[in-house]
Amino acid sequence: MITLNDVKENLELKTLIASSQKQLNALGYTEHSIRHITIVSERAGKVLETLGYPEERIELAKIAGYMHDIGNGINRVDHAHTGAILAYEILKDMGMDAEKRTEIMMAIGNHDEQTGTAVSDISAALILADKSDVHRDRVVNTNLSTFDKHDKVNYAVTNADFKLDKEERKVTLNLTIDTKISPVLDYFEIFMDRTMMSKYAAKYLGIWFELIINDTKLL
Repeated sequence: MITLNDVKENLELKTLIASSQKQLNALGYTEHSIRHITIVSERAGKVLETLGYPEERIELAKIAGYMHDIGNGINRVDHAHTGAILAYEILKDMGMDAEKRTEIMMAIGNHDEQTGTAVSDISAALILADKSDVHRDRVVNTNLSTFDKHDKVNYAVTNADFKLDKEERKVTLNLTIDTKISPVLDYFEIFMDRTMMSKYAAKYLGIWFELIINDTKLL
């Protein structure tokens, strides 16, 4: 079986990850590179591991998380779809069998809130992992005076805990937001679609999604 470690060593993938961030830097987007994809990979795997899924499904979720944003190297628009196709071809060249690489393709192709939804266990885990990565470390722009709303909201998040409780069948995103930088309302203005996507992804897995901001349960 092709593993996450194998994927990380793929030169073509390394190049795509670097070019994706280069393009997003030019467009003024938040960080979608090694930091982000590593967090998403680990969280996606942890979701399925905690819920007792087989090791093979866990590894596929980790791979999907690590590869999910490579479509940004082509264009930010439709990056989920182009990234899914790129991932499929890379994994095919690496020798992964058709069924497994199709699962990864399907998850990546459905991770964007504008066009996707949870369609499998791997897809649902990827969505929960991806949409939970909100933090000031993602802000690439260093000039506070030129922050747009996305920069302000991400920079305002000083702590983000992502926790799973197998017994209570829930996943919790617990955020600390510095309201001197950005009001909580701005978080929902930008991230409401992502929040609802996370809720439905959790439902697909038979668990509950809980959102806590500044010690107040909001969902």
